Amino acid sequence: ADSLCGDKLGCFNLTLNGHAACVDYVRSFNVPTLVLGGGGYTIRNVARCWTMETGVLLRQRLENVLPFNDYYEYYGPDYRLHVASSNMPNANSTEYLNDVCHKIFAKLDEIEPVPGVQIQTGQGGNAPAKPLPVTGTTVQPDEKETDAA
Repeated sequence: ADSLCGDKLGCFNLTLNGHAACVDYVRSFNVPTLVLGGGGYTIRNVARCWTMETGVLLRQRLENVLPFNDYYEYYGPDYRLHVASSNMPNANSTEYLNDVCHKIFAKLDEIEPVPGVQIQTGQGGNAPAKPLPVTGTTVQPDEKETDAA
């Protein structure tokens, strides 16, 4: 969660949607997955992040307005699940990101599987034949609720 926008020590600018899209991508492979929470230095945003990702894993759309609870005041002044992104510029070009992804997949292809363990990725190798999409996500906040702040 230290890659989220607004993290005290991180210098990334991921929104909850961006972070959750990564979880949704891994979940899309329909293989057993262990997801462990933690990380981040802005505690209220860590809680938001893992709440959102739990919803993604359970395929549940979560309301942007947080329900009243014992810690409600901690999430002021907006009392919303989603955190606004900053105006930090994105210095990563699509070409650069695709190059990094291809290098990672090429290295993964070099790793010999553990004997006796079948690996099924649904692909003929790990490296994708075409560039990976870097925009768009299926996880979006309800615009009406976001604008109501």
